[in-house]
Amino acid sequence: MDEIPALMQSWWVLGLRGLIAVLFGVFALLMPGITLLGLIALFAVYAILAGLVAIFGALRHIRHARGARAPDWWLLLALGIVGVAAGVIATMRPALTMLLLVMVIGINAVLTGVLDLLAIARLRRYAPREGMVLWGLGALVSIIFGAVILAAPDVGALTLVWIVGIYALVAGALYLGQAWRAAHVQRAPAQALDGRPERRVRERRMAHGHS
Repeated sequence: MDEIPALMQSWWVLGLRGLIAVLFGVFALLMPGITLLGLIALFAVYAILAGLVAIFGALRHIRHARGARAPDWWLLLALGIVGVAAGVIATMRPALTMLLLVMVIGINAVLTGVLDLLAIARLRRYAPREGMVLWGLGALVSIIFGAVILAAPDVGALTLVWIVGIYALVAGALYLGQAWRAAHVQRAPAQALDGRPERRVRERRMAHGHS
């Protein structure tokens, strides 16, 4: 049987990303009076934490990998670097205009969604279709959110808070759902390929039994 890829083994990375995103969304929506600077500071914490989780997952896979198979750890590493970089820019460059910092949020969302789609392309034969749909929806939500922010970076602070909060809740919930599916696949990898190899084995046995 093919080796389960690093991204499927690291289902907990998706789970933590989803949990962090949901918490970020809850905080944003529960503080409607938060200033734009406060929202960006909250985003920086979210981006850095989510990025560190992905980087840790990539490094952990590199350390425990056997041989050179399943080299998809670099996607986890890229996701982590993008998140940490966005968070650091928002934290260390307060002199930047709010407009540019909002654009950092949008760019981070678009890049994260694109990297997620690349991951889905690599994992489509390892996971059930409904799991890939959840992850794909999360990636599309990120890309659409980032595109909206980049198209209207001067949107009002209150509107931005609601957009960011809803985005984080929806994307986080989808990531949590995919993490659950990925964990299930890792525990039962034989069923991850839609049961097709098992069905063929059963059919051959039945054919031999009737012959």
